[in-house]
Amino acid sequence: MATSSGNMTANEDYRSLVKGLCSLEFSGDSIPCQLLLTGDTAFPLLVTTAQHVLLAASKYGKGKIVVMSHESYLNQPQFMEFLKNAISWLKPSSEALIGVNSRLDHLAQTLSCSGHRVEKVSGLKKDLGVFCTIGYDDSQAQDIVQFLREGGGVLVGAQAWHWSHCHKQENVLCNFPGNKITSVAGIYFTDQYGEKGNFCVSENIPWSPMYKDVNFSADLKHLMQGISNLDISGQSVPSELLLHGPLTFPIGLSNNNQCFFGAAYYGRGRVVVGTHEGYLFKPELKTFILNAISWLDNGKNGKIGVKQLGNLLSVLQKEGLPCVASDLIPNLSVYCCNSYSDAEAEKIQQFVAEGGGLLIAGHAWYWSYSNPNVLSQYPGNKILNKFGISILGGTVKQGVYKALDPKAIDSTYHFPRAVCQLLGDLKCGVELKPPLSTWLGRLRQDVSTYMKLPASPLTSSLQEELVHLVQGCHLPNVSKQCPVQSCSKEAFIMCLAQDISCLDCHDHGEDHTDLLNQHPVTVQIDATNPGDDAWRSTGLFLSPGKTAILMFPASTAGKGLQVQVGCHSDNLSNAKEFCRAPVVIKKKDVCGEQMKISCIWGGLLYIIVKAKSQLGLIPVKVYGAEPAPTFIKGQTSLSSWQQTIRNYPAPWAELITENIILTVPSEAIRSLEDPEALMSLWDTVMAAIADLAAIPKKFPRPERIVTDVQISCGWMHSGYPIMCHLQSATEFTNVEHIKKNGFWGPIHELGHNEQRGNWEFPPHTTEATCNLWSVYVHETVLNIPRNQAHPALKPKDRETRIQQYLKNGAKLEDWNVWTALETYLQLQEGFGWDPFKHLFAEYQTLSNAGKSNKDKMNLWAEKFSQAVNRNLIPFFKSWGWPIEETTSQKLSALPVWEDDPMKKYPSNP
Repeated sequence: MATSSGNMTANEDYRSLVKGLCSLEFSGDSIPCQLLLTGDTAFPLLVTTAQHVLLAASKYGKGKIVVMSHESYLNQPQFMEFLKNAISWLKPSSEALIGVNSRLDHLAQTLSCSGHRVEKVSGLKKDLGVFCTIGYDDSQAQDIVQFLREGGGVLVGAQAWHWSHCHKQENVLCNFPGNKITSVAGIYFTDQYGEKGNFCVSENIPWSPMYKDVNFSADLKHLMQGISNLDISGQSVPSELLLHGPLTFPIGLSNNNQCFFGAAYYGRGRVVVGTHEGYLFKPELKTFILNAISWLDNGKNGKIGVKQLGNLLSVLQKEGLPCVASDLIPNLSVYCCNSYSDAEAEKIQQFVAEGGGLLIAGHAWYWSYSNPNVLSQYPGNKILNKFGISILGGTVKQGVYKALDPKAIDSTYHFPRAVCQLLGDLKCGVELKPPLSTWLGRLRQDVSTYMKLPASPLTSSLQEELVHLVQGCHLPNVSKQCPVQSCSKEAFIMCLAQDISCLDCHDHGEDHTDLLNQHPVTVQIDATNPGDDAWRSTGLFLSPGKTAILMFPASTAGKGLQVQVGCHSDNLSNAKEFCRAPVVIKKKDVCGEQMKISCIWGGLLYIIVKAKSQLGLIPVKVYGAEPAPTFIKGQTSLSSWQQTIRNYPAPWAELITENIILTVPSEAIRSLEDPEALMSLWDTVMAAIADLAAIPKKFPRPERIVTDVQISCGWMHSGYPIMCHLQSATEFTNVEHIKKNGFWGPIHELGHNEQRGNWEFPPHTTEATCNLWSVYVHETVLNIPRNQAHPALKPKDRETRIQQYLKNGAKLEDWNVWTALETYLQLQEGFGWDPFKHLFAEYQTLSNAGKSNKDKMNLWAEKFSQAVNRNLIPFFKSWGWPIEETTSQKLSALPVWEDDPMKKYPSNP
């Protein structure tokens, strides 16, 4: 929930508009209508107890506008103080002339008596600075919009409910005269009655409820005409959309309610967004795209501009539509472009606001790989956020999806409507019912995204309401014994609490000045990092909800350092139930000498040093964190460990040596007497891993193994850090257990981290070659032979697998895990480990290994044959490898492998 200069300006504008006001009375015979707000500049000035917006303000271009929900309010005495404020705010200069509609005598007299230059007018005329009018005449709408865009001020009052009774078949938002003026600034008169009464004026911009009473069934009917499904199958990978504005609606939804086509009204125009540009000229979507063009054109039969969208231009031309390849030029009715450039952002926004139709498509998932701030920085979102639509970094599964039913649109997932319903139900404490209860998983993820949207008065309003919701709730007591179902309101609150914590949008009630008066802990951080991003342990723990202040040397500010709370980095969002919150770590950039950080869940405290950093050893002072049980081999004395350190109350402990760091529950090490012996064993293990991988003994960054109550997949998984379940802590922190039983799993995962793409043949070897390290470590470090290191490597089982594989025809599709490992074990048993070390070293500088498995397998067969000076082609062919004739010819002069273990099998060629 970021703040921005625009949001701060809106707050200042609001205070100017309500200066000196305590309440406003909407009484008498006049019945107001509710106002609908959208976009990034509109904000409410008064919201009733029933959450109806009756007054609003906004900006458009260089101008400003104030809107009242009934024209009579422009002339009633009780509003004159407000209207004087409004005119002062609207005036482009102190001497500006105020044009007042001739029907508004009391307003004209009041303004004149207040020192304003006032002229009664029948309509907009030249030389006015502010125009005060009634919103039932659209004869000058275009002129008024231009006046506003160029810096004029507009004050307008109207209500649309009576007009809607007389124009029952017409779209109020599009066709009500006043909306043809106000909508360009994101304010609409609606056909809904507004609440009457005497209402307090709040000190700050009031919470603006998201208007949710718009029915888009007629629009969807137009867009879905002649369509039974939307085909987004094929190679194009779509991004997903977040529809967060009140005038947006979904067009295409996946089976799990991810949006891949969306639409919106904005101002006087319309928008359709696709999440891959290839869909705009995909033959299977032709009817839909033509429907979209028709809907966007809105009956004008105007010219269509197309920019950089593949075959779309020729598709439209073949249909006889008037179109041209161009940038956004004057007199277009519809503009079609991709979402990869924001060069025309302001022009596009003005084009739509003033009545144009925009068809835009593109994905953001690839862009997100190198740019973390998709919501605010992705070019397409710089255009679309204003319209209430954002393209996200997540993807939607390709497929053929059933077309949405226009008659059932109210029961179709739509974020604005769903989040408003959820807020209401949570506040009332009622049980969540379908369809809302079935949407919670999707809604949870969309709310998380929404909380990161760039600040604007309307988005900030809902974000703050969600913050208040969490602050008024108790967090669920989640654990292995008491899991929380992912599609539950408890999960929603838990995840929202994390989002709020990560956005630093509220204070935790601590006296930070007092915190700085406490005695700090100074930690030395190695900020030189030759490898990938590395977590540097501080040895400190930050309690849940508490704040820590860190002081950095001035020379390190803005150099890429980050502070992280927590080490349990797996995101569990896709799990069906949670034993902990799905996301429990928090990161924050070090932008200055002093920073504060807190995390609702607490956790061990780290400094993240970016790859290739050369900042040297830096001292960091930390206030507010407590020491955690930490043993550093070569630094921590055994006596200190035994007498004090292992008994620190923090719940997580770390055991650290040069090349690996183990993070385990503190309870697992309370009785550990000799961490020195344990970490010495780990030193030997890591040296063996480096030896087989043919890499330097000192790793670029230490590997990490972190235990967790729940992980994202499997019993363990590789990565940085390697993640495993809590039960595994005993397996790798007990020397006697390791020496007696081995520890296949952790070494298997460390082996995964040593696999390299140029000698890997996925998916066949993914779970196979990593086990070479498990075999090597067990035999060379622990003296545990392979047939004892893992049950699958017993001689009888190995023999049975070979025979079964050959019996099934030695098909490569069956060559995986233990069967694939067998191939490598036979080579090792024939030639030892040295050829592997030689090849692993050679492959580190190899640039021509090929991309396909076939190419890479031929190269490995060639390289291994050359390394052992034997022709291994018959051996690899026995295993079903796709050996090419050119490879066979290259190696034909080498001696045959007389001891080839595959020769003895009858099926061997």
